[in-house]
This record gives sequence, C-alpha cells and structure tokens, in this order.
Amino acid sequence: MLLFTLLILVVQTVTCSEVHSRQKRDWIIDSYEMEEGHPGPFPYSLGKVDLNSKYQVFFDLHGEGVDKEPKDVFFIEKNSGEIFVKKAVDYEKHKVLKLTFEAKKSLDFTVDTRLGIEIIIHDINDNPPVFEKSLYEITVDEDASQGSHIHTVLAYDEDKSGTPNSTFHYAIKSVSPETSNVEFFIKETGALYFKGCFDHEVASRYTLLVEAIDHGEVVRLSSSTTVIVNVEDGNNHLPVFTGQTGSGKVKERETGFSPLRLHVTDEDVFQSKAWRARYSIQGDEEGHFKIETDTKTNDGVLTVVKGLDFKKGAKRELKIFVKNEAEFFSCKVKSRPSTGLWNVDITNDQSGGGEIRYNAKEVVIEVLDVNDPPEFDVTVKEASVKEDAPIGTWVEKVTAVDPDNTTSRDFIYKIGHDPAGWMKIDAQTGNITTKKLVDRESSHVVNNIYTLIVQAVDNGKPPMTGTATLHIHLIDVNDNVPQLDMNNLEICLSDGPTTSNISATDLDETPYGGPFTFELVGDVRGKWKLDPSYGFTAGLVRDSRVYAGVYSLKVKVSDMQGQYGVYRLTTTVCSCSVARNCRNRSAPTFNAGGAVGIALLSLLLFAVALLAAISFSCKENFTDMDTVSPVGNIQDSNIENPGTDCKVPNNPSTSDGQTNKNSLKTEKKWDWTKTEYFNDTNVSLLHNQSEDYRRKYYWNWSKVAKSIHSTSDGQRNNSLKTEEKVDWMQNKYINYRKWEFYKYRQQLLEEWMPSQIHLKVRSFQETEEDLPEYKPHIYAEEGDADIVSDLDSITIPDNASFDELEDLGLEFQELASICMSAQMQIKSKNTKTIYMHHGI
Repeated sequence: MLLFTLLILVVQTVTCSEVHSRQKRDWIIDSYEMEEGHPGPFPYSLGKVDLNSKYQVFFDLHGEGVDKEPKDVFFIEKNSGEIFVKKAVDYEKHKVLKLTFEAKKSLDFTVDTRLGIEIIIHDINDNPPVFEKSLYEITVDEDASQGSHIHTVLAYDEDKSGTPNSTFHYAIKSVSPETSNVEFFIKETGALYFKGCFDHEVASRYTLLVEAIDHGEVVRLSSSTTVIVNVEDGNNHLPVFTGQTGSGKVKERETGFSPLRLHVTDEDVFQSKAWRARYSIQGDEEGHFKIETDTKTNDGVLTVVKGLDFKKGAKRELKIFVKNEAEFFSCKVKSRPSTGLWNVDITNDQSGGGEIRYNAKEVVIEVLDVNDPPEFDVTVKEASVKEDAPIGTWVEKVTAVDPDNTTSRDFIYKIGHDPAGWMKIDAQTGNITTKKLVDRESSHVVNNIYTLIVQAVDNGKPPMTGTATLHIHLIDVNDNVPQLDMNNLEICLSDGPTTSNISATDLDETPYGGPFTFELVGDVRGKWKLDPSYGFTAGLVRDSRVYAGVYSLKVKVSDMQGQYGVYRLTTTVCSCSVARNCRNRSAPTFNAGGAVGIALLSLLLFAVALLAAISFSCKENFTDMDTVSPVGNIQDSNIENPGTDCKVPNNPSTSDGQTNKNSLKTEKKWDWTKTEYFNDTNVSLLHNQSEDYRRKYYWNWSKVAKSIHSTSDGQRNNSLKTEEKVDWMQNKYINYRKWEFYKYRQQLLEEWMPSQIHLKVRSFQETEEDLPEYKPHIYAEEGDADIVSDLDSITIPDNASFDELEDLGLEFQELASICMSAQMQIKSKNTKTIYMHHGI
C-alpha cells in the first residue's frame, strides 16, 4: 500500500513537470559563523552550499561582503558552490553580514534557486580599554579632608558588551613621590580618593599611573593614563609679628593720618591667601581707627578715621590681632590601619577654634592737644522777625564756648554767610540785629525762611572757627499792593456785551493778598462794568454802545486789607471779522506802507546824497554863537542858511568823466514837502480814486521800489526807523501815480536828476548877494546874566499842617501816577494809597 502511494506521487510529479515549468525554490535561509580578526592564511573555505539539482547550474553571490560594504570579503566557486573568505572582518564594525545566493541554469542562465545567507561574526578580545584622556591634571587644597573625592577617570572597551572581553577594572600602578602622609586609592567607578593629610611643604605635586585591565578569556588587554595632583598651599602657618614703625602720635581731631605700621612674617606661599594677613583691632569701641593690609609687604597700616579728643584721654591703648585670609588648618597622621581611613589629628576654626592661638600685639597711641574751635551750645537755631521791622531790631542771640584748657579761650562772633546782607552781630555778646530792612519776597528767602550762618573765631594759632546756623522766619506784612497783570487789552466788537478777563497778583500772603476787589474809577456808566468784580480775576464787560477805538480805563485793585493800587488799562476795541485780534488786523497795512516807504525813501536819498557830496567838500566853517544864561543854554542848531553855500564847478563829473560815487553823503536833510510833486493837491487826487485803483497803484509802486533797491540798499536800513515814519512816507508819496518809472529810470538816475541838481545849486550861488541876512533872535532868558530879578522869600509857619495834602482829589492822583516812576510809591498812613505808573 505504501509503495502504491509513492508511485502515484511520482507519476503526478513527472506529469506536472512535463506540462508546467518547474517552480523556483527561493529564500531558503542558511547561516554561517566566523571569528573577527582571523589571522589567515587567505582565502580559506567558510562552507559549501548544498543544492540537489538534476541539471547543471552555476552559482553566484551578492550583498554585504561582496558588492556591498565591506566589499571583497567573500567569493563563491561558480561550479561547486563553495564560499571562501578573502580577508578578516572587524566585529566592532560588522556583527552580521547578509548575502544572497543564486543558482542559474547553464543553458539559459535563468535563476533556478535563490537563497538568503547570514554570516555571523564572533567577537574576540581585540580591543583594550581606552581612557578618555591620556593625561589628567587636577588641583586639591592642602586642607582637604581624607576620604574626599579628588577626581574621576573614565575608560571604555569596544568589544562586545556583556562579555568578558569588554569588562575591565581600574588600578593605581604607581605614585610618585611616595610619602608616608598620603595614600591614594581608586574605586571600580574610576573615582580617586586619598587617605592621610596633604602637606605642601612635604610634596606639592603627585603623579599617579592608573590602569584599566579587561577580563578576556584568551588574553587580557589593558591601557593606562596619568593623573597629576597639584597640592595648593593651605594656611598651616600663622603670621607672626616682627616689629613696628611710626611715631605712635596723632593730633586731636586729625584724620587720615597713620601713626603706626606693624610688620609680620608668614611661612606660607608668598601672595597666596594663606600668606596674606588680615588684621583686627580690640579696644576701639568708638571707631577712631582702622587697620588695613599693605598688599605688597603684608604690613598692617593703622590709620585714624575719626578725630580724637584730647580731653577724653591723652593715650589710647589698642590690641592688634593678625591672621590670614585663608582659615588656619593643621593635619597630623596618628596611625595607619590596614582597612578604612587613617587616624589623623585636625585643627581648624570649625573643629576647635579655641585651640588656635592667633598672634596679637599691644600698641599705645599718644594724642597731642591742639587748639579746638569754639563750640555753639545750639548749632541750628530758630528765630522770627517781621519783614517791616525797623533797622536795628533784635533778632536772636547765639552763645559759644571754647573747650580748650591750655590755649587762649578768647573768641569773637562774626557773620559767616548773609546772602542779602540784612544782619549784623555783636562781636562780644552774639546779639544779632537787622542792619537793613528785610523783605520776605526776596529771592534769598525760601519758604519764608532766611538762613544766616554765624561763626565764633578764637585767637589761637592758627585761629579756629565754630559754626552755627540761624533760620530766621520772616513774618509777612501787608507791604505790597495788588498788581494788575496787564496794562493793555484788546476786545472784539459784537452786537451784544463782551466780557474780557483781567487778573491781578499780590506778593503778600493771606490775609494780606487776594482775593481782590476790582473797581472802575471815573464815569463809565453805561459803557463799562466789572462782573465779577471780586476774586483773583475780574470780568471787564463792554456795553454794546462802546464802538471801535482806544479807551483808557482806570482800574482800582484792593487786597483783603483795603490796600489798593490804581492802574491805567488801555483797551482797544476793534472789529475782528478779518483777523482774530486787533494786532493782526493792523499788520497788513503796516507791511504795505513799509514797502512803499522804503522804495520812495531810497530813491530820494540817492538824490540827496549827490547834493550833499557836492556841498560838503567845500563847506565853510560855522562859528558857534556863545550864549550865557544863569539858568542854562539853548541847544545850538548850527543849521546852514542860504548864502553860505560855496560855488561848485559847472561840470559835476570828475576828470575821468565818471561820477564820484564815494562823495555821495547824506549829511543834510531834504525838504521833500516843498517839491512840486509832493504837495497836498496831488495827495488828495489819489485819495479820491476808487479802492481798486489805489490797490493797482500800490502794486505798480512796489515794482518801482524793487528796481531801485539795488542802488540804495545801504540807505534803506538807516532811513526807516519807526512805524510812524513809514505811515507818513506812505501818505506823502501815494499821489505819484503818473510817474512811469520803468520808461525813464535810467534817464532819471544817470542824466536828468544830476543836471537838475547842478542847475539848482548854481541858482543859489548867483542870487547869493540878494539873500537876507539872518540874525539870531534874543529871547528873554538870554542876554546879560547879571540882570536877575529878586524873588520874595517864602515863609512857612511852624504850626502849618500838611494833612490837607493827603487828599487832593482824583485828578491830582492821576497826574501824580503819570509823573511818578514805576518804583515810586505814595503811601498814606491811614489808607496807604499807592499809585503805580505803567509807562503811560
């Protein structure tokens, strides 16, 4: 039965193979093993691929180790299928190599079989442990305690992790130098420790050789590193005093002086923290001294920082202690047990400060007596005085004493600082009185307080001075009247009443200042009123019946005590439909008139300059007329009159034919009103024209001004001085509308005008004999000074009373306010009426 079954299977297989192509056997996994770093010889056989085939095939190999990295490691014999190794493989780079095996038919080279092959690389102990650094250098303090962690060294092994080949341990192979006070040890983690005590004087540097050894089964590999341990000097030696220099004496009250310098020595390393000294003082509870370290010599420098008083003692006894910046540390090895840490004896500030005996030195400072300044019993004193106090009023008394016992005790009082010069002091008693009237409103007074510095100066050698401060509180009085903040006001016209604010100020304080009472003086009913009239600001109300114009109002301003001042307020009422205020409204008229005036004035000054240059060169000396009068002299006019002119040549040109421009001077004034072009008739012609015609004329005349500006620029700036002159010039010359300036400008300046001037001068010279003789008129005060009328003497009786002069009426008050200067004040004893003048 079994044979029958096998026969059926064979028949079916043969039948299928004849009908269909044979199915390929693909990805049948096979694996091989090899050790890394095989010593050879190469090539050697790794194994053979077994493949049962009834027909001939060729073998081929692809993948890692053949045509992929690492390349050219394996090859396969094409006919037998045996795999060979051509070179060694590193396990640390490639732990498994994956390849593809193919069997191809020899007839058509089609793939018959494809296999996936894995080659496993076995690790061997071919890598020793490697340290991160070949050299470690560290520094430890000399006072480090045994068992302290010094440093950690690290190594790594590239062999397979978890195998004996990659497992290692650390060991200290050698220590140089070997000393009996220190022993180093290392733990399995690579951490370095020590036992015992470091001593910088015994060894300042240790060199350790540390090894890392792996645990390979066949062979053990190792590597080493060097660790250098530098021992920094600690403070295991205390500083010791060796002496002192200096006088040990200091003058009382003297500061910044060093009476002593203390010297020490230390066996620790120079300029280290263990060597640098630090000093302290005992017995100086009041803080008169300080001691600092000289960084170069390590000396202690004692300095006086707070003045000493001889009266409290002629000597000061101090105790100076010295130690180092670094804390003191001492370590001694007592025994060395085989296990654990050693037994050591440690002394420092933490473990037993009482056992450390720091060095100390006692010093004596002698205090020398000197002249002390006088001392005021109160250095800051308060006083008060009214600001209207009369000169000589007593203010305060200051008192000082001289603490000296051996020097002179005599001293005098003086004013040290008196900003306004108001005070004086009695040199012997210290009484302070006023020598001028004080003013609370002065800039030297701050918050109603006037500060005075007084001094007491003794007669020692050198003289010493004590100082005190006196704060004088000035009590306010009603010595100032309210002041109107403005003297000009502009109001715009409107259909109804208009209100404008006026304000006042008073330098006095309450209750002598504001709020104020405002009043209008004079007959202003139905025109002006004040609403409100009480406060710091009043409202000036213009009635609708007040038309445009300038009004002079008298405003009376009274303070809370009735003290008042009367002021003139100039009020301008105008229409503000064109400009926002009256001042801007008048500005365009001024500018237009100024342009016309400058143009005309420049032209005429040029003509005047020609005439003045000609006449000035030969003018005769004018003799002043002496006048004698017991009451004064009339100012000499020295005005030339016709007939005193000298003759000029007929040809006004110079020899070279050119006009001498340097001779043009403006020494004489030209009477423009007598020329035929500038009479009143011609002026009225332009006024009768329409507004458009006059505006066109102004524009034409402005062009004239620009054309002559270049020839008379030097005259223009000196000609027009005030707004009034500009207005006058404008009104005089606007009638010159028919003068066609552009057509005849060159002819006028170069030909016609010089000839006209020359003819006019000649006419004066020809009629010189017919001119009348001018003689000065003798007035009544001129003449003989000896003739003086006698005046009757005026006798005023002794019982005459001047009380009636206190109230002379409003008109006299107005006259007085006009005549008085701004600084003058008229005060009445009862009402204290004051009239202020605002330059009206």
